[in-house]
Amino acid sequence: NPTEVQMSQLVLPCHTNHRGELSTGQLLKWIDTAACLSAERHAGCPCVTASMDDIYFEHTISVGQVVNIKAKVNRAFNSSMEVGIQVNYEDLCSGKHYSICKAYATFVAQGPSGSKVRLKPLTPQTEEEKIEYSIAAERRRMRLVHKDTLKDLLTRSPCETELETRDGSGAVPAEKTRVESVELVLPPHANHLGNTFGGQIMAWMENVATIAASRLCHAHPTLRAIEMFHFRGPSQVGDRLVLKAIVNNAFKNSMEVGVSAEAYGQEMSVSRRHINSAFMTFVVLDQEGRPCTLPMVAP
Repeated sequence: NPTEVQMSQLVLPCHTNHRGELSTGQLLKWIDTAACLSAERHAGCPCVTASMDDIYFEHTISVGQVVNIKAKVNRAFNSSMEVGIQVNYEDLCSGKHYSICKAYATFVAQGPSGSKVRLKPLTPQTEEEKIEYSIAAERRRMRLVHKDTLKDLLTRSPCETELETRDGSGAVPAEKTRVESVELVLPPHANHLGNTFGGQIMAWMENVATIAASRLCHAHPTLRAIEMFHFRGPSQVGDRLVLKAIVNNAFKNSMEVGVSAEAYGQEMSVSRRHINSAFMTFVVLDQEGRPCTLPMVAP
């Protein structure tokens, strides 16, 4: 497949968290880079990330293991295309491979001055490619209605009034989990178009979401799933990115953290631009790797 890109990365201590496990933010950067290379192979011009579908993480990755990422274009539409990504890790000592996650990203081809480029159609060859090609159209339809679906949930969702924790004590106020952080976009954070690298924005969002989750559980949480990243607009070098996160709700063994990114330039008087939002699910694992019971949240 001419659009296929394979990337292998050795996990070094600089890529990891306090437990010696690969940071999810670093993994998101690698995923976005491989997917962008695949998209640009097909488009023959620069491409930018439009969205990243839900991702479910099956395993954590330790120092010394190798992350293998395979990305290829599943289908091209008018000016956008879907890229499928498969991630696994390789234990160099045993030679075994383990699946980490699958992801689907949408990229938009850009011509001079940011104009959209009409893409050539993609012809699938193998049976697997033909299946992905046919399902890609349905996934695209689901992405287009995603925003309306969330709005509909907000209007129809009943308010829950049971705010007692499972052990009978008071619930934790959601406000105590709130995080707001500001990042200055510098040249190392930009992609080859001069815009803030999509993988970098996702990594910053994962960072503040992790802090919010830890403020609820007073432990080091593990990210299990991410609901769609949707890029609503670009940001450039010199912009300030305001990253906000808060625990929306906690269930017995998991919690949902809402996180958003806003951008503004040097002029504080200019209104902030909402450029991304996502919902992330965290768990807290004990020494045996079993999920712990979490306190409830009082909104």
